[in-house]
Amino acid sequence: MRKDYRLEKRKYVVGGFLLVVALAYLLRLFTLQIADERYKDRADSNAFLKKTVYPSRGLIYDRNDSLVVFNQPAYDVMMIPRDIRDFDTLDFCNTLQISIEAFRERVRQMKSSPNYSAYTPQTLITHLSAQDYGRLQEKLYRYPGFFIQKRILRQYNYSAAANVLGNIREVSQTDIERDPYYERGDYCGDLGVEKSYDAVLRGIKGKEILIRDARGRIRGRYEDGAHDIAPVSGRDLRLSLDIELQQYAESLMVNKIGAVVAIEPQTGEILAMVSSPTYDPNMLVGRQRGKNYGALVNDYRKPLYDRALQGNYPPGSTFKPTQGLIFLQEGIINLATPYPCYHGYINGGLKVGCHSHGSPITLKPALQTSCNAFFCWGFKAMIDRRSKYGTSADAFEVWKNHLVSLGYGYKLGVDLPSESRGFIPNSKTYNKYYGKGHWSANTIISVSIGQGEILATPLQIANLCATVANRGWFITPHAVKEIKDTVIDEQYRAKRFPTIDQHYFEDIAEGMRMAVTGGTCRLANLPDIEVCGKTGTAQNPHGRDHSAFIGFAPYKDPKIAVCVYVENAGFGATFGVPIGSLVIERYLKGKIDPSRKYIEERMLSSNTIIYSGVKKH
Repeated sequence: MRKDYRLEKRKYVVGGFLLVVALAYLLRLFTLQIADERYKDRADSNAFLKKTVYPSRGLIYDRNDSLVVFNQPAYDVMMIPRDIRDFDTLDFCNTLQISIEAFRERVRQMKSSPNYSAYTPQTLITHLSAQDYGRLQEKLYRYPGFFIQKRILRQYNYSAAANVLGNIREVSQTDIERDPYYERGDYCGDLGVEKSYDAVLRGIKGKEILIRDARGRIRGRYEDGAHDIAPVSGRDLRLSLDIELQQYAESLMVNKIGAVVAIEPQTGEILAMVSSPTYDPNMLVGRQRGKNYGALVNDYRKPLYDRALQGNYPPGSTFKPTQGLIFLQEGIINLATPYPCYHGYINGGLKVGCHSHGSPITLKPALQTSCNAFFCWGFKAMIDRRSKYGTSADAFEVWKNHLVSLGYGYKLGVDLPSESRGFIPNSKTYNKYYGKGHWSANTIISVSIGQGEILATPLQIANLCATVANRGWFITPHAVKEIKDTVIDEQYRAKRFPTIDQHYFEDIAEGMRMAVTGGTCRLANLPDIEVCGKTGTAQNPHGRDHSAFIGFAPYKDPKIAVCVYVENAGFGATFGVPIGSLVIERYLKGKIDPSRKYIEERMLSSNTIIYSGVKKH
């Protein structure tokens, strides 16, 4: 009898089909029992309620151990949707003092979240007040499926340093994807040290497992808490900030736009960092945070913009100490090299104006009187010296690299978020603008006096002042002095040395001392403190000039270096010098001498915001 091959093939087809079905069932069983956590969550939620126990966030103190930021309890209303039973919605909303429409909108938003699950706790309402918490706690038994989650809310002892401290906010989906620590409804640092030190401050979350009965009611801890995990509190921070100096500096900048940065030179610790206009950090706490944040974002004066770290300003004449250092280092000048000043730099039909003083002039008197011509001539002598550098472009690169070593043109690396790098052009910039080999010192002469394309942040300018104060080195500026039970990063303890020989810095310091005793910084001449300073009047094409000042004191053993930058305030001596000298005096003496009270009162009451955007005549 002949074999039927068609039946033989059919046997294999049927067998293969059964095998595919069996594999599909096995794959589905694997998915349900091992890979997919949803059913496990559903089964667990029938018997257990797993509650996150949030740790206490680290406290924040100032350098003198004054408590600046602390915690207070906050309460969120949580719900497990699958456990919800019929309840009096109107009574629930009245208890929480919200409308039924608001309740429904919050439920809708919750369900639209990618992390929504009917079997796990979901956040309904955040930041209950103590009164709302008390009312809800008494009635909670009426609302099956709802419970209260205790959290931590920040509180600020001082209405100051908002830009340094930052705040906390609810995490976004991006935060959750980036860091597995976070879950929906958690909070993370936003701005300031709250953001940059979030991993240190937040601590480690704990877990509490509660057991349910058949009706879903809580009957106590599972196995008497044997499986609970205790939270670990975050570490405390001790800031380098002097909160009283911060408050004082902020008061001097009321009704002004700009920044004040004060640094302890020998440590790089930031003593004060003011961005003005500012805001009360308590505005970004609690249920009003969203409303207040929106108002700050829409404020045309941009109080959330940290001008101390992000403001890119022409440094003006505060830049001249860097020029003196570079010219000395490169052998372009010595202390006896004179340059003429005929009410300015005049060369080849080009003129850069200057005020009246003696001529010719050498380096230290040039710093004393803030002579533009001297630094223009020195810049020309360097950039156009082809016998030494070959081309103007090559000379310019040497000049630029010295500036970079002094802290300009790149981020310094401060331990705060959103630092700007400022801007120092390179030779390629000018090759692009003017063509290779078609530019010289006169083409870009304004950069020699901190104008033109030169931009710097107040932090960078203050750091330059600290470098001169230290006579040739600096430590990366930082706002945190100490982390509890650990040490700060090595970069905030290591000295950084520019490409300038240290002995040249003493000459610059002496010139800055002369500026205070008999030059443009006379208002900073304190009776019993040797202050060194340098004014800056930065030209502003969009309106009135900016007023700037750098200074440090005492001359021989510096304890503080300051940069003040006030937008649209005119000459450096008008606002920069008085504010800077008051900050120095307040820090070193704890008070203002009666003979200088009139200066303090004038700074406290003056208003320069009214000149913002006003064109100069």
